[in-house]
Amino acid sequence: MKMTSKKMKDELMKRLERAEWSFQYDSEKETLRIEQTDTEKGITVSLPGIVAKWEVKKEKAIEEVVYYVEEALVAMHKEVKSTAKILPVIRSTSFPKKAEEGNPFVMTEHTAETRIYYALDSDTTYRLIDQRLLQKLGMTEEQVREMALFNVRSLRADFKRDEVAGNTFYFLNTNDGYDASRILNDALLRDMRKQISGDMVVAVPHQDVLIVADIVDKIGYDIIAQMTMKFFAEGHVPITSLSFVYEDGNFEPIFILAKNRKERSEKEKG
Repeated sequence: MKMTSKKMKDELMKRLERAEWSFQYDSEKETLRIEQTDTEKGITVSLPGIVAKWEVKKEKAIEEVVYYVEEALVAMHKEVKSTAKILPVIRSTSFPKKAEEGNPFVMTEHTAETRIYYALDSDTTYRLIDQRLLQKLGMTEEQVREMALFNVRSLRADFKRDEVAGNTFYFLNTNDGYDASRILNDALLRDMRKQISGDMVVAVPHQDVLIVADIVDKIGYDIIAQMTMKFFAEGHVPITSLSFVYEDGNFEPIFILAKNRKERSEKEKG
């Protein structure tokens, strides 16, 4: 039998077929790339070289390539699993519930304005977990939720503090993609509550910021409303322009009709 690059490609694809691997054949370069579908990491093999080895070693040449590819891809998968973290991602309730191909995301309801999604993050890759990826990970939805909430507690939380008209505002903005996700760290919020004298108001206007405010008067509510709207309009991944009053682990959305301070002052004088 005359072995060609195309025949070798077909033989390798048959022996390496797995649900979690995909193939890309380049007929011009005569190469075959085998990738992990979830990470897009893989190996490219040159088919003419394998054909040349087959002329000498026959079946052994194919077995050697199959062994090499399998070992390399399995090792890559282990590396990803060891370094990857599952983290929660806050999105608005208008965010799609399914991936582009119609595969449902793993989700948890949060507030009337926000929903929790889950991401598999390994520094170089970031992917929202859908039902197909969940199956590949060999995990249940509950395991994903528990792991995500555990991991979010390990994220650093260095707030910057600012005071305006007697009201104190704390900003968390690390730009790691999970600033808003810190709203799910209940231990962090409870610690913040201990140092707040007025109403504790929390806001996640976009993905890359968490605002915690110590509101002591109506002016403070006006400020947080204007501030949240501004952040919401400027964010790359906007979530909600509403703020929430936080108490005992519960979030109550608040609708604030902010007034111009000068107009209010003039009205009060009159």
